[in-house]
Order: sequence, then structure tokens, then C-alpha cells
Amino acid sequence: MPLNLPDKLPAIELLKKEHIFVMSDLRASTQDIRPLKILILNLMPLKITTETDLIRLLANSPLQIEVEFLSLSSHTPKNTPIEHLMMFYTTFSRVKDAFYDGMIITGAPVEMLPFHEVTYWDELSEIMDWARSHVTSTFYICWGAQAALYHFYGIDKHTLDMKLFGVFRHTLNDPTFPLFRGFDDEFYVPHSRHTTILAEEIRQHPELTILSESEEAGVYIITSRGGREFYVTGHSEYSPLTLHNEYTRDLKKGLDNVGIPINYYRDDDPSKPPIVQWRSHANMLYINWLNYFVYQATPYKIEEVAQLNEL
Repeated sequence: MPLNLPDKLPAIELLKKEHIFVMSDLRASTQDIRPLKILILNLMPLKITTETDLIRLLANSPLQIEVEFLSLSSHTPKNTPIEHLMMFYTTFSRVKDAFYDGMIITGAPVEMLPFHEVTYWDELSEIMDWARSHVTSTFYICWGAQAALYHFYGIDKHTLDMKLFGVFRHTLNDPTFPLFRGFDDEFYVPHSRHTTILAEEIRQHPELTILSESEEAGVYIITSRGGREFYVTGHSEYSPLTLHNEYTRDLKKGLDNVGIPINYYRDDDPSKPPIVQWRSHANMLYINWLNYFVYQATPYKIEEVAQLNEL
């Protein structure tokens, strides 16, 4: 089944050029099935880019999915036209009485700030608490994962001397876990961050399970509450040129704690094109999350999500 998106969303035309099948609200309304309702809190500055990256992966599922984008009332983005936000995004006050099959909370460019100094921390905390009783499974990405681990478990992030930047090899701690159906023993994931979380601090919390790690990049995927929450430190959703664009941006800023992204450019030469090694992993990760932890776990009557809160 295709992905059901708001009509005229820019990502639709971009993905059609990649031969990815998406459809507007109007056409989806003619199919007599209940689509999975996925809410995306997009905290990234280049919102259209992030929308496209996530939709590209969600659209690869055979399930029909209805996507809704959420923005924060306590923060006004600087890099996205207000007209785009008004047309395609909703606010928490409008959805707080609704229920969703799945939710994605992205990273944000505020990782060097203490969590409580982030201007929208209170609103984000309210949304994360709300998700526990209104969403079947929530998928936290990068800084979003760090924020959730801090909010729920008090696990803080730690500053790195050099930016963790590149495409790194990962392994599975439990290959039989449903999220990893179809995975190879080793796989690659992009990372781009100045901070990290420590495995020894996570293991102090028996409610948390580390599912995947990397010798170079550290902890990658953590889960809790029987798969109702996933904390993902990397960026499997990145497009082929995202790390290149970030590297170019960092060079222009003259940052001295950022090197060439590791294992990314052919022969580690920035003048050569990147080698994409994470696309198959990314697609499998999102397909498995949608299938095993959203579609198969969510009640047909979506309002019954609240009854899962005791898990």
C-alpha cells in the first residue's frame, strides 16, 4: 500500500522522481482500510529535507500509512518558510486528544546545550510523556533519543573531543529480535554528532535493553517497554549527500573538531563521490518497526492505545 501524505507536500514530487509511490489524501480516501497513523515531530532545521528522508523510508512499506507532521508552539524555526509550517504542520494542542499507531521524534541542532536550557524543553517533555499513553510505538532519533533517555531515565549525554562523523560498522546483540529480521551480521549506519551516551550508564537501568552497538560509534539502538520505545543514536534515514553537505557546512564554519567523514567518500577522498552502504539497512529497519511494533501491536480501535500503557 502507498503512503498517504498531505496534498502538495514538496516531498511528494521529490520522491516521485525517485519512482517512490506516494499518494495524496484525496486518492487514499477511496481505499476502504484503516491506515496506520504516524505522527512525526520534526525538530531538524531543514524540515523539507528531513520530511523527504523519512517519507522515503516509510513509503517502502506495503502498509498504508497516514503521516501527520507536528511542530512546537514554543519554537519558531528559522530555516523553514512559515507558509510551509502553516500548510503541512499541526501543533500539540490540536492533537493531544488523539491517538497514533506510531510516532517519530527527530534529532535537533541543540546537542551542545544542557537539556533544560533548550528553549522548548518543557513542551518536548510534555509531548514525550503524552506519547507513552497515546502512541503504540515511538521512534526517537539522535538528539531526540538522548532527550528521551534523559527525560525518562536521567541518562545524560557526554561531549566528544572530535565529532563522531561518518559511516560506521554495527553488530547485533540479539539477532533474533524482530526489529532485525532480515539483517546481516554486520551493517553500516551514518552518525553525525558531538555528544554520546555511555553503554555502562544505560546498563544500570534494567528497563533498557541495548540491541545494537558499534566499536567506533558506541551504542546504536536501545529499546524499552516491550518495543513501545526505540532510541536510535544514528541517522539511517540520511540521503547519500547529507554527510557531504554537513562536511561542507562545517568547513565553511572553520570548525577544528570535525574531520573528513569516516568510511564515506571513496578512498576517503572528499573530491570523490560517497559510497552508500546503509540504504538496505535503513529500509529494513523502518519496515520491521512498522510491521512488528506498530502494525502488529496496535489495536484496531486506535483509542485503545491508552490501554497498552501498563506494558
